[in-house]
Amino acid sequence: MTGALRVEYCGEWWTVEEGGRFTIGRAADLSVDENPYLHRTFLEIRSEHGLWLVANIGKQLSATIGDEHGHFVAHIAPGGVLPLVFDRTYLRFGAGPTTYEIQVRLPDPPFEPVDLDDLDDEDPTGLAAETRTPARLTPDQRIVVLALAEHAMQRTGSGPSPLPTSADAARRIGWPERKFNKKLDQVCRKLAKAGVRGLHGGPGDIAANRRAALVEFCLASRIVTVADLPDLDRPRTAADADGDGDGDGDGDGDELDDDA
Repeated sequence: MTGALRVEYCGEWWTVEEGGRFTIGRAADLSVDENPYLHRTFLEIRSEHGLWLVANIGKQLSATIGDEHGHFVAHIAPGGVLPLVFDRTYLRFGAGPTTYEIQVRLPDPPFEPVDLDDLDDEDPTGLAAETRTPARLTPDQRIVVLALAEHAMQRTGSGPSPLPTSADAARRIGWPERKFNKKLDQVCRKLAKAGVRGLHGGPGDIAANRRAALVEFCLASRIVTVADLPDLDRPRTAADADGDGDGDGDGDGDELDDDA
């Protein structure tokens, strides 16, 4: 038995009874926004075989699903279906210039996550901690993510938040847009290489989709947190201002490959 499920968005709650279906989109049971980039019906929550499932019934957009502690992160592409197994799950997705977050609560979750701090005590080698995130970001790469995710992290509770353009994010941290885009490419390549979906650009792709996918994943996995936001206002050095990040002022960006 699955029991009734609850969905929260912008402080408003919906109850979905066992056996029911609940849609999320621009014109759905939960109409999150009139955003023309958002599907009329994008996500569907339903119960089957004793489990609650979330399905992506859209044709273009993807979503990220994660628990509240960042222990679990998954990508739901169009046509994908995943079970909801945690007491509290967050659905994150982007559409055009806006990102969204929705909270889902289960009455009797079938899975209880392990406290990773307890694992640290049992793992003196530290190897468990090394495998929690797919890649370690450099300081510059973290600043890129923070500049894009700042509005989402400052939001209180679930709901929509604006997604900065690359130009706006670059201005926020005092970088040339060229440098920002270079670092954005680096972090997207690094995470894509580690298996994160939705970070490769291609013909017909909207640039905002890649930025939204990056923000969704980094928030869900807690690669960056609210505690990191003060780094956005730290003083910038000459190396930050020369436009390539290697500090020599020649603009050729000849720093070592951080994936090496």
